[in-house]
Amino acid sequence: MTTFMRASEIAQHPVVTLTGEDLGQVKDLVFDASTGSIRCFTLAGRGLLAGPLHRALLWKNVHGLGPDAVMVRDESALEDDESAAERGDEERAGGNVLGVAISTRSGTRLGTVTDAVVVVGREPAVAGYEVETAEHQRVLLPVAGPVAVSGERVLVPDATAQHSAGDLAGFGTALDNLRSSLQQHPQED
Repeated sequence: MTTFMRASEIAQHPVVTLTGEDLGQVKDLVFDASTGSIRCFTLAGRGLLAGPLHRALLWKNVHGLGPDAVMVRDESALEDDESAAERGDEERAGGNVLGVAISTRSGTRLGTVTDAVVVVGREPAVAGYEVETAEHQRVLLPVAGPVAVSGERVLVPDATAQHSAGDLAGFGTALDNLRSSLQQHPQED
């Protein structure tokens, strides 16, 4: 079964070891702009007055990601600093997409990105975006095919405009329908 979560739901998850030791909490998710996959998490301390830990948790060191916590084998899974979260010279532009406009390749504006939808599993990746439309409604738009992400805009295939969901329960169907549409009409991507 495929599980989808909003990126904002993963932020603030506790990071715990298999023995139950509390190591901190997820502060931010860092995505690889070229693949949409989660590269790492930055971490913060737990508690009301706790600040950033200035440590990172690479995805390859995550033992499990569940609805309530991120699990690692032990504290050695954490990086000594946050340098893993910094974009390398070889990476394309990307960065934070929150508040960025999302449009189809033909120029139809679909709204503004308010969150990312992540498919959770062995290789978690962005599967879509929560978007606030011009009518101030929030919808979940799946992404498939070539997607261009910059600091100013997310460009998606035109067919994306025809597939959306109102909640995570219907998101998988919208994603499957978009993929099917792009396979049937490859010129639309």
